[in-house]
Amino acid sequence: MADDARTNGSWGPGGGGRHAVVVGGSMAGLLAAHVLSEHADKVTVVERDRYPEGPEPRAGVPQGRHAHVLLEGGQIALEALLPGFMAELNASGAPRLGQPADMVQWQSGRWFRRTAPTSYIYTGSRGQIEHLVRARVLANPAITTVTATEAVGLLGDASRVRGVLLRKRGEGSRANGQEPQAVPADLVVDASGSGSRASQWLSELGAEPPEEEIIDTGLAYASRYYRNKNDNLGSDSLGYFVFPNPAQVYGGGVLPLEDGRYLAILSGLRGDEPPTDEDGFTAFAARFPHPLIHDWLLEAEPDTPPFGFRQTSNVRRRYDRPGPRPAGFLATGDALCTFNPIYGQGMAVAAMSAVALRDALTDARRTPTTRAVQQALFEASRQAWDISAGADKKMPGAEGNAVTTRAVDRAAGWYLKRVQQRYPGDPVVGPAFRSVLTLTSPLTSLFAPKVARAVLFGPVPKTPAEPPMTREAAGD
Repeated sequence: MADDARTNGSWGPGGGGRHAVVVGGSMAGLLAAHVLSEHADKVTVVERDRYPEGPEPRAGVPQGRHAHVLLEGGQIALEALLPGFMAELNASGAPRLGQPADMVQWQSGRWFRRTAPTSYIYTGSRGQIEHLVRARVLANPAITTVTATEAVGLLGDASRVRGVLLRKRGEGSRANGQEPQAVPADLVVDASGSGSRASQWLSELGAEPPEEEIIDTGLAYASRYYRNKNDNLGSDSLGYFVFPNPAQVYGGGVLPLEDGRYLAILSGLRGDEPPTDEDGFTAFAARFPHPLIHDWLLEAEPDTPPFGFRQTSNVRRRYDRPGPRPAGFLATGDALCTFNPIYGQGMAVAAMSAVALRDALTDARRTPTTRAVQQALFEASRQAWDISAGADKKMPGAEGNAVTTRAVDRAAGWYLKRVQQRYPGDPVVGPAFRSVLTLTSPLTSLFAPKVARAVLFGPVPKTPAEPPMTREAAGD
């Protein structure tokens, strides 16, 4: 990668003994390492945990035991990065749900029509997907891992990062006064997640840390694994979901996993969080606008105790903005932009960001400076932020420095409200909005002439009055 202060020495394909260090070995870090292996002779992935042998959750991913979905935008990106990956995921038993046919869903006072699917999501565990990615990426001999090790600082100065300081975790490393190890590198990528300490590290070099944008609804959720006594959840659907909104703040659902179990998730806002005791967890589902999920919980067989999660703020670090920051340092994944997990965007954006990194480094039209590549990573996460942050700032009690609604937001909000009214049942608006939410089409596609006519002039279509327990036949 070119130094921002010079125009020579661009980060071209391979050669030169280049070394890249990726801090963080989750989805974003592994996929970034995969891309960088085409441009560096050695890539080191630094992971603070020890990797599990199989597809189990890791201690360093507190959200790992909760519900995850792989949106279609992420599927496309993963296949582009790791050809054949989606066939591996299918072979591993990951549930593939067609939207809207395979789900009984409620949003904004309406049940969705269960018409033919126009998009697909995977609802298997994060541990399964990450395990498959890890096996593919770490098979590359150019990529090595250093586990049970944490990054504690950067090498270099305010103009250029030249490596990273590492310290072994556990076994009393700090108590024994172990000195951090200096590891030189031509590029350091922060993929350490939402708890990134890169702002502090940059300040210590005399560089300017990024501004942070924060929107926090106080949303909290609790999850529990179940075995279903009825294989079809009492219908021909594969899952249920109730989406929260400003008028109805409780959300949750039931999603299938790869091992035949189901994961139930319940959410509420600050001060009204779902309990993690057995009776309280089940009783909380009675607050939903329909007893469907509560009744399912009463009938299903619990397989684990409930467990909670509270860290759901949207946080975006503006590395894309001009400022005195060093060359040779990038941020990606949750270290760059963290989304409220309720929208299921994290894994997809991690993969899409790796594609953006690949494209920025191989773009023959421009020199891949640190600033240019960081801008590309920012753009890869922009639409997901616009969706999650845009929805969350409308929730009651939302806090943070990015909650303020601008005039342009009010105009877009008026149009989007009409989109959402038609989304559950309109054959034109539904597929268009679904493609935006799954990150396969840009937000501008909602203003295509055919869609705009339906939004502005079409009636709000009728939708089922009760949960639609069967799919609609073709032509209905």
